[in-house]
Amino acid sequence: MEMEKFQGYTYVDGGVCAAKGYQANGLNCGLNSDPEKNDLALLVSDTECNAAAVYTTNKVKGAPIIVTKNHLAATGGKAKAVIANSKNANTCNADGEEKAQKMTELAAKVLGIDANDVIVASTGVIGQILPIEPIETHIDALAKGLSYDGNAKAVNAIMTTDTVPKEVAVTFMLGGKECTLGGMAKGSGMIHPNMATTLNFITSDVAISTELMQKALSDVTKITYNCLSIDGDTSTNDMVCVMANGLAGNEEVTAENTDYETFKQALYIVMMNLTKMLAKDGEGATKLIECTVEKAKDLDTAIIVAKSVIRSPLFKCAIFGEDANWGRVLCAIGYAEAEFDINKVDVDLASVKGVLPVCRNGAGVAFSEEFASEVLSADEIMVNVSLNAGDVTAKAWGCDLTYDYVKINGDYRS
Repeated sequence: MEMEKFQGYTYVDGGVCAAKGYQANGLNCGLNSDPEKNDLALLVSDTECNAAAVYTTNKVKGAPIIVTKNHLAATGGKAKAVIANSKNANTCNADGEEKAQKMTELAAKVLGIDANDVIVASTGVIGQILPIEPIETHIDALAKGLSYDGNAKAVNAIMTTDTVPKEVAVTFMLGGKECTLGGMAKGSGMIHPNMATTLNFITSDVAISTELMQKALSDVTKITYNCLSIDGDTSTNDMVCVMANGLAGNEEVTAENTDYETFKQALYIVMMNLTKMLAKDGEGATKLIECTVEKAKDLDTAIIVAKSVIRSPLFKCAIFGEDANWGRVLCAIGYAEAEFDINKVDVDLASVKGVLPVCRNGAGVAFSEEFASEVLSADEIMVNVSLNAGDVTAKAWGCDLTYDYVKINGDYRS
């Protein structure tokens, strides 16, 4: 996936270890029977961080989310480390909170910090008891293996049905200082816009207040992670957390000024790219779908329409079959819960192969089926919708719906 360029921002390697002062590690502790697959990760900052987070809106919430919320409340938005496991979501278990708290205590003890300074996250099968013993017996080795280039091991440890690791980092200037913001994400299925999606950890060396970081995170989440849907299922364990340790040396950002906007744009770049990576790696997916809605009267209308298109199972199936069935796009636009004039709507399907106009003023236009097949043969498909009612634009991301999605989820527990 080619990343869009933004003036003043440079993509760099390193993910969550790209910013100054972050170490990470991952290993297999035995939760996953495949010894080649890591299942336990640790991320640590050299100094205390301001921290912010957003969580799933599902009424069923994983125990790690409850514990993390309690910790951030107790510290006033401070954190220094993250411990996370895959294979087991530690959700809907009577002892779930006890186990999640124990994970933070194990990490705290080996790091010599307070348990309240540890964020905890889990992902995997729901409703299975999480065995704490494998984590307890491997925590020392996990901590001893921490390194400033341990991001690859950590991102591998949070992957479940993911087929590729998902990492992005950028550098930029802020207050005359070079700053970095980077992140890692996991997620391939049970992803639907409703907060964030999946497990996402973002780190930065910028000095910024907790309050402003939380505002930036909430605002950017609305136009990135909340505009992502793989299958319409909102997970119980979704979390995005951002940590900033201030080691870049900039003057702390405490007001919504140009420095704040620079930080917020970096956050957008990282989260937008991670969102696209999550969409492209949807379970069984063969194509990324990006829907852009322009000329909307307001942001909410643009988002609602874009999300409606990428959530349509019928349209997702059509993209898998490389069928330019544009009526399914109009159908999805038509049931979007927003006010606009459908008789003013234009739609194009596009890819690196070209642009295919399919609808003008709410009605179909003639097109070559041969050219349509060529356009839809690419692995990244753009749906461009114009509501012709204003000047606001929004994007949403999803993927096609394939035979393999059913196969993967038919035997997920095994």
